[in-house]
Amino acid sequence: MPIYEYEHVQRTCKLGKVFDFKQRLDDDPLTQCPQCAGPVQKIMSRINISCPKTNSELRDLGFTKLVKRDDGVYENVTARGEDSRYMERGKPNTIPDLSKTIAD
Repeated sequence: MPIYEYEHVQRTCKLGKVFDFKQRLDDDPLTQCPQCAGPVQKIMSRINISCPKTNSELRDLGFTKLVKRDDGVYENVTARGEDSRYMERGKPNTIPDLSKTIAD
């Protein structure tokens, strides 16, 4: 269940000026504080999304990253094992073997 942030509109209570509240996605937003029954409003919160930052992190997560080097030439910066380091147009043997990384 997601956690939402609410802010007291008038006065604060034991929960503080801003407090977290766990709700289902389809629940209506709170209008009253669950502690003091005072009026509250839902506020926008920052979220934390973790993205891989390095080519090795991408490779470890099963991604393939191709970087354009020339017209029809791409470098596979996440090459694994016997994968070709460069993928060239018209040469199917240089295409990365995705069956090694794609699984159900």
